[in-house]
Parts: sequence; C-alpha cells; structure tokens
Amino acid sequence: METKRSFTDKVIYQIYPRSFCDSNGDGIGDIQGIISKLDYLKDLGVDCLWLSPIYKSPLMDMGYDVADYYSIHPDYGTMEDFDRLLKEADKRGLRIIMDLVVNHTSDQHEWFKASRDPSSPYRDYYIWRKGKKDGVPPNNWTSMFTGPAWTYDSQSEEWYLHLYSSEQPDLNFHNEKVVEEVERILRFYLDKGVYGFRCDVINQCYKESLDDGKGLSPSGRGMEHYLCSEGNHKLLRRFYDDVFSHYDCVVIGETYAIDVENGRRYLDNHELDMFFQFDTANCDNFLLPLFKKKFKPRYLRDVIYKWQTGVSWMANYLENHDQPRSINHYGDPVKFPKASAKALAVLNLTLRGTPFIYQGEEIGMTNLPLQDPEQSQDVSCRQVNEILKKLPFTKKTRYKLANRVNRDHARTPMQWNDAVSAGFSTSEKTWLPVNPNYKAVNVASESADPASVLNFYKALLQLRKKDEVFVYGDFRPIMVHGDLIAYQRVYKDERRFILINLTGKEVKIPRHLILDGAKLLLSSLPVQGYRMGFLSPFEADIFEIK
Repeated sequence: METKRSFTDKVIYQIYPRSFCDSNGDGIGDIQGIISKLDYLKDLGVDCLWLSPIYKSPLMDMGYDVADYYSIHPDYGTMEDFDRLLKEADKRGLRIIMDLVVNHTSDQHEWFKASRDPSSPYRDYYIWRKGKKDGVPPNNWTSMFTGPAWTYDSQSEEWYLHLYSSEQPDLNFHNEKVVEEVERILRFYLDKGVYGFRCDVINQCYKESLDDGKGLSPSGRGMEHYLCSEGNHKLLRRFYDDVFSHYDCVVIGETYAIDVENGRRYLDNHELDMFFQFDTANCDNFLLPLFKKKFKPRYLRDVIYKWQTGVSWMANYLENHDQPRSINHYGDPVKFPKASAKALAVLNLTLRGTPFIYQGEEIGMTNLPLQDPEQSQDVSCRQVNEILKKLPFTKKTRYKLANRVNRDHARTPMQWNDAVSAGFSTSEKTWLPVNPNYKAVNVASESADPASVLNFYKALLQLRKKDEVFVYGDFRPIMVHGDLIAYQRVYKDERRFILINLTGKEVKIPRHLILDGAKLLLSSLPVQGYRMGFLSPFEADIFEIK
C-alpha cells in the first residue's frame, strides 16, 4: 500500500559526534567537525542526520546520561555552534534529528540532586521508595546493565529506581510535571528547526507497577511491569497530540523487546512514525547476547520477513552505536570484507521502510581487534567483565565474551584518510583508538576507487532516490530453502527482484527464481564477474521485472 509522508523517502545517517570529526585537535569529535563534513554527507546521498546525544553530561554512558537538556556538552561546542549546524545543514537540504533520552537523566541533573531532599518539589520527579526491610530494595528488578535496579541513597534514606546504571535514575511519568518538562524540551528543539527525535528506550518509560518481576534474569527482570505498557502507549499518544502533530517532524522509537502487535499499535495510533526492533541484532543470540550461535543468513532473513510483512513501516538498520559492525556480525571481515559490505548495503537499502546508515558503514568499517575489556570506554562492557571475573572462565574466554557486548567497536573514530588518526583529528591521541585498518579503509582512498564500498553506496542511494518502487512499494517475501535471501518490491505495475547471498560459498539460484526478461539494475559484483544463475560469495543483485 502506498504511504507518502514527509519521512518516507528519506535516508537517515547516524552520527556519533564524539567520533565523527575533530575540528580543534583535542582528540574528540565536535559540532564544528560535523559542519565541515556536510558536503560529504550531501554528496553521499543521505537526507537526515541523527546525532547521538550532545547535551551536557558527565559522560558516564557517553551522553545517554543527560545533566542538562538545554545545554551542549563543551566537548562538542556551544548552543551557537548547534544553531549554525542547523543553518548549514538546511542550506544543503539536510535535516537534523536529535537523540531524546527521557526514560532517565544523569544523577548530576539538577532535578535529581534536588530530589534527594524528601521535602523537595522535585522529589516526585524520580521513583523513590523505602526498602522491604533494611538493606533490601523495594523489589527484585534487575538493571538492563545487570545487577540490582535500585540504589540506596543515605541522604534520603530511601532507594531510587534505575533501569540502567546507578548514575541514570529513572524519571517518574506518573508525575504530570515530568510530562510537561519533556514536552517543553521537545518544543524547544522543534522550534529551533530540528526535524525530529530518535527516542531512546522509549517503550520503557511508564512503569505500571513496582511489583516483583518473574524469573531469575540477570538483566531486565521486572520488564513485564513497564515494557510497552498501557501507560507507555498513552504517554506517546499524548506527546503526539500535544507536540508532534503541530510540526513537520519525525518520531523514531528505540523499542527494546517489542513484538509485532505493539509495533502495529505504535504506528497505527500515531504514537511513533517508525521504530527500531532488536530481533535482527539478536537473531543469532543464544539465551543472552554473550552467547551466540554460529550466524546463518536464514536467521536474519526470517526476522526480516516477519517484520517487513508484520507492520506498515520500519526503521531499518544493520548497525548503530550500540551494535557491533555489521560486517563482523553478518559478513566475513577476513575473506570478503568489501563483498560483505556491499551485500549488506543492498539488503538495508532495498527493504520497505526508512534505512539508517551508521557512520563508517558506507566505507566498510569493522570492529576493533580484541582488547582488554577493562580498557573499554563502554560502561556495559566493564560491568559484564566484572561479572565474568567471578565465574570460571579463562582470561581469553572472558575477553572474547566481554568484547561481544563492547560498544567501543562501533564508536571508534571515523576513518577519513590515511594520515594521523585517520584524518579524524590532528592529535595522535584520540578518545578511543583508531582502528588499525584505517590505512586501507578510509573515505579518501575509497573515493578514488570506482569499485569501492563507498562508491557502491553512492550508486545504490542514487538508484533508491530515482526509483519509487523502493520508497513506496510493498514487500513480498519469496520463500526459499537454505540461506538465500530473496524478495520483491512492488509498486503499481513495477516490480523489483532482490537476491542476496550472505555466505562465503557460491550458491546456485533455484530454477524457479530465474525469471525470463529480468533486467539487472545493480550488482554488488563488477560487471565482468556477474554470472546469471549463480550467486558468488556475498553477492547481491537487483533486477527489474516487467
């Protein structure tokens, strides 16, 4: 069914500001650095830039612990710099999307510091409770980062709730004043010209009750009392009625452990315009992200088919600031790094929905080599490492397991060229180390190579922009055996047929999929390498069918 709204033809590029471009040589990316790369982003072919948090923050969780929603962290610049970014982006037809983090704040936010006084008017901005008895939290919930979801505050002589780290206390959305504060934040940035928000863990904000959770999960126990709760649906609909319906904007939800039924409701009831589901990222998990099955493309294919046919619109992604690099996850970074990157690009950019490209994905950036988790900048990796230390794992196994959840992999500096610090900074010391492969994987060298991953992305984005089938067309899965991925996009009388091989082996295309009169529009292979009837390792092809 045709869906035409302001965001349906957009491609969104995620910027992790701390790692994108450093303009002043301090080893940290900043807003002026982003401005300096706007022409590159326009030339790439994207339409919107989603910025991970740039608010004032102690950076315990790299900005997802906000201390002041109305100030820019000095590492990144000033509010005047941000205003200039909006203007410069607008000149190029680019729009800016902010990251909205309101399930929790930092414990350094003035609201929380005031709330520690039981008589303060801010006390009810957070969820404070007495323990069941001395030394026992109010309930048995566990944090998403593992460990108890409650911390005792000796000044208050009560416990406060935090679904994430103890430095990230949860806001209380039963309090009308908290709802009004969030709406004030939304209007502040929308009035500046921001195009919308990616809303962090937005389906966890409203806690229906504080009853004990079921099971013994080390992380997320108790989520049945808040995940996609009825109050959460009502809260998001209120934001739409009060704020979003009055602006030309887009609302994107990060929705952990969502199901198709709730996904439909978020979309159909104007609560969200699109959302991220985690099934694609977790398609090869075994019980926990720490433990994975050997990846098979059929796992990813089956999840994609479910969501593409289950809801009307998706936020499609294969990597972001919280996930490993997609080549390491779904491809082969050793034997077929370029082929993997191109095949995954075809998958991401030809599905129904809004595609998201994460910085560096367009040049085929990969994970860091294995590192000591104690040296990680990622709080969740360090916490998992401390738990693993108490278990009977060898050092090598502990490193391997902790690195599976290490978010530093996706947060290393953007690789612009083969100069000092990959052209990210003039400083040799950067806040995270540059990936050692930057000499070969960088924007400058790939710009000059017609067969590069970067130039393939540009060609694919151009094809998507001029072909309405990929923007508005229905998704029609083709059921196949094995690990082949096959589907059609259909719009009016036009059809596009996509075949993808995400394995390191040649695949013979089933006879019934070889269509007479099919015209090849784009292949991830060079022209001389393409063979009808076969898919080479990590080959992806797009056909026009009359």
